[in-house]
Amino acid sequence: MNIRRMMNSPHLGSTQLVAHFLAYALLPAVGFSCLLQVLWFVGTAVAEPTVTTSIPASEAFISVAKAAQPAVVNISSSRKVIAGAQQPPSPSPFFDDPFFRRFFGEEFRRRFQLPPERREQGLGSGVLVSPDGYIVTNNHVIAEAEEVTVLLADSRRFTAKVVATDPRTDVAVIKIDAKGLPMLPWGDSSRLQVGEMVLAVGNPFGLNQTVTMGIISAVGRAHMGIVDYEDFIQTDAAINPGNSGGALVNLKGELIGINTAIFSQSGGYMGIGFAIPSNMAKGVMQSLIKHGKVIRGWLGVGIQDLTEDLAKEFGVAEIKGALVSDVASDGPAAKAGLERGDVITSFNNVSVKDSTQLRSLVTESEPGATVTLTILRDKRTRDIKVTLGEQPKEAGQFPGKSSAPGRGDHALTGVAVEPLEREDLRRLNIEGGVAVSGVEQESPADRAGLREGDVIREINRKPIRSVEDFERLVRGLSSKQGVLMLIMRGKATLFLSIKPE
Repeated sequence: MNIRRMMNSPHLGSTQLVAHFLAYALLPAVGFSCLLQVLWFVGTAVAEPTVTTSIPASEAFISVAKAAQPAVVNISSSRKVIAGAQQPPSPSPFFDDPFFRRFFGEEFRRRFQLPPERREQGLGSGVLVSPDGYIVTNNHVIAEAEEVTVLLADSRRFTAKVVATDPRTDVAVIKIDAKGLPMLPWGDSSRLQVGEMVLAVGNPFGLNQTVTMGIISAVGRAHMGIVDYEDFIQTDAAINPGNSGGALVNLKGELIGINTAIFSQSGGYMGIGFAIPSNMAKGVMQSLIKHGKVIRGWLGVGIQDLTEDLAKEFGVAEIKGALVSDVASDGPAAKAGLERGDVITSFNNVSVKDSTQLRSLVTESEPGATVTLTILRDKRTRDIKVTLGEQPKEAGQFPGKSSAPGRGDHALTGVAVEPLEREDLRRLNIEGGVAVSGVEQESPADRAGLREGDVIREINRKPIRSVEDFERLVRGLSSKQGVLMLIMRGKATLFLSIKPE
């Protein structure tokens, strides 16, 4: 097609002259098909640059930036910090030297000490999402603040009211008393594509209305250890301290993320930033405004990711889905007939990639909603309808115990256990089990992830109610036999697949 345009053009530039010369000079020698390849190479290598293709992109960036900047605000927070009864340590050991104190005097030394009462300041960003003053930001931007001040792009300054916060997603909503404010429309973060161009708008280091450009580097980032509910967008748009709570915007001018964190070994930008997806932030915001807290859907199951070994144990062809490791008694899943060992592959016709995605889909759903789960049980697929409940408060953690590890030549070599007290069984709401009191380093169980303090409930789908049950089943293991173990770790129930040496 490029060749056709070039050949049909009545006005020949330098590139076309070169192409015509090659056509007449090389045709007898190389043949027509080879000549086409040569002409294509010349056209791509020496084509004269044009500006018509870059103008629309530049105009798009300018248009989006103009629309986004007025809706992104600067947030400053402050709180009073009262020092303890004792003064903080001196900034230098020289101040405690008797000769130094005698020479300069106590007054000079006191000037370098922190006052007993001072104010700490914090800076961040926020996004106007309604014309009447609702602003979405990060919880860590305004956490424990006694006063929150918002500076608009037009230099107007307001004292903001904290509506509500959700530390588990790091989302907060604040409000200023104003009308007719600029705002950003919400975009659909579920439609984001890796490689899509985005703009980050915020106030890094207090530099108001800063715009940076990048792409979507990844979606669905989890297990980062930043918050409880993680489904981050990863971007290489420059994000620095002060950008927290700012906008991640697509080229339609829609808000598709709230900039939250960076990966950095220096404290500054290193090309990896994380944003809360707009769908999650919007749902949290709406719940915070309506209820003053986040009302989350609850399925009533413990879930975990599939590994290659677990997929083989449960007959799953692909390492996709969420493995049900526990079912809460009288919970929504139990009432619908879900069982431990089911693999959930779809939630309301949305394919489930892993346990993190399923957790997000459930918690973003309204309590009382009826959803359809596609599960794999005994290598057969079936659909189950579940009416979701409201997520209850979390249970406490189970403390570990210790003793010397045992010996053996099977998959559970190096695993020592001890009985559970009645109080432990009552607290965990289980009828039986044994506590792992030791796991030998580099043993098969250690490499599989078994930890001291775990509670073993099943071995190869057979219940373990006592140390005697454990020892009896272990004695029956061959040196080549693998073990599928069901354990409790803190509040979670998990399957572990342990292979022998």
